[in-house]
Amino acid sequence: MKWIFSLLALLPPLALAAGPSLDDLKNDHRVTQSISTYGMGLGAQRWSPLTEINRDTVNHLVPAWSTALETDRGQEGQPLVYGDRIFVTTHEATFAIDARSGRMLWRNKLRYSKKMYRMVCCGFINRGPVIFDGKLFRQTLDNRVMAIDMESGETVWSQTASDWEDGYTATGTPLLANGVLITGTAGGDMGTRGFLDGWNPQTGEKLWRYWTTAGPDDPGGDTWEGDTYLRGGGATWLAGSYDPELNLVYWGIGNPGPWNANMRPGDNLFTDTIVALRPETGEIVWHYQVIPNDTYDYDSVNELIHATLDIDGTPRKVIIQANRNGYVYVLDRETGELLRASQFIDQLTWADGIDMETGRPIRSAATIENLKGIEKTVWPSNIGGKNWAPASFSPETGLLYLNGLEISMQFKPVVMAWRKGVAYAAADFSFPEPVEGVPMGYLRAVDPLTGERVWQVPVDPPANGGTLSTAGGLVFTGLQTGELAAYDIDDGTLLWEYQTGSGIIAPPVTYEIDGEQYVAIQSGIGGLFSWFLPNPKFATITKGASLTVFKLFQPWSANSSDEH
Repeated sequence: MKWIFSLLALLPPLALAAGPSLDDLKNDHRVTQSISTYGMGLGAQRWSPLTEINRDTVNHLVPAWSTALETDRGQEGQPLVYGDRIFVTTHEATFAIDARSGRMLWRNKLRYSKKMYRMVCCGFINRGPVIFDGKLFRQTLDNRVMAIDMESGETVWSQTASDWEDGYTATGTPLLANGVLITGTAGGDMGTRGFLDGWNPQTGEKLWRYWTTAGPDDPGGDTWEGDTYLRGGGATWLAGSYDPELNLVYWGIGNPGPWNANMRPGDNLFTDTIVALRPETGEIVWHYQVIPNDTYDYDSVNELIHATLDIDGTPRKVIIQANRNGYVYVLDRETGELLRASQFIDQLTWADGIDMETGRPIRSAATIENLKGIEKTVWPSNIGGKNWAPASFSPETGLLYLNGLEISMQFKPVVMAWRKGVAYAAADFSFPEPVEGVPMGYLRAVDPLTGERVWQVPVDPPANGGTLSTAGGLVFTGLQTGELAAYDIDDGTLLWEYQTGSGIIAPPVTYEIDGEQYVAIQSGIGGLFSWFLPNPKFATITKGASLTVFKLFQPWSANSSDEH
């Protein structure tokens, strides 16, 4: 049969049907021949049932092909796979690539104002698209929401969500929920007011806007003093998740601004909050505020993973979030009830625990002193006990697999005035220099119910590109030194690695074509860690973006029935 697949590889890509459909999106976590959603499923588990690449075969994994992505900026995107094509984005282009050969089929280039590059917040990156009904949807640094024809690469519609000159930008991935396209925004540390938008994916008509900082007439409006909500942050810069059965969208809301909590008394709803919304209207069904009046930029935007866990002897449909603040939270998916909150990092000083009756953190004496203006060493730093890089969850092991951090910061709140186009932090902070032999990062297997590190592997410099777990007994992650690496899911043993063309800060994915399993990763150094945590190893890493696809090496056999 392999000769058939060889002939297919010589043919042009199949014409795309008007898909994926809503049913395709709902089943994306089950279908192995395509990836239609961010997180490899609407529940964001980043887990695959594929087993061809496994503990015994992974050492035969080799590059199938690699394609340059025409930029030297950092790459945090997740590829999508559909109709024999791979779709990838950078901050300035969208590409369709032949999934078998790596040949470029089309590119849709973006143009930006040169002035924007001097003002834009939060990195020249894009975390990827979503696809639905023959169209690819993405966001741009200058806050456009775009629909692109998946067949031709032509722009179908483009709408501007906000003005980059006001400090807004868009680096995240949209979410398609029950026929509504939902997009967020970045720039929460620029004195902006966060929001989510709902769009008609066919026409580009804006259906609703949900402001993430409550105004005076909104529920929660009394948690802000005066007009502080207007520059109160609450960015929505990472993608949410969606439960089709409950018809609820879950989104993590970012930190309040400025960082100095004394400048905005109150709980500051709905910053640092997990919200559940109706996709058709943006109406809030429930919310859980992780940190009222956050002062350390911890956010609550990290991925919201869906799972069914045994809670006190009863199976519960839950959301899991490994928060930047060093705690892993487990919430009831239907009601928002807090079920568990457990520390998953070694060193944590900002809180003494989580009050399970109120759900509120118990501020430590050190944090209380810090808010009085006394400089303190704070664990974790505002980079977090885990940064943006998405974790994966295995329904077979019941564990999270994440790139964890053990990094402190020196922090002192200060007072500053807001200025347009200038970062609005109101804090002095710095990070320690790396110390040889003292890891700042670990690949960790974490029990979401207890925070226990079942196993961990030190990683230097710290990894920040996300993980992928598989039924083949593997955890894949990319390293900033450029390797895509595979570890044993049971104990963290390194089983395989391959050096790509640049450092990796993006999440890997896996899928199958023609009966063969593939692994794909975008490579390209950049991002937060290379800015703030300099490491001698970075000096040897070249820049340049690419997409590399791997498959198992199939040696030709003279006795094979494929001989011709």
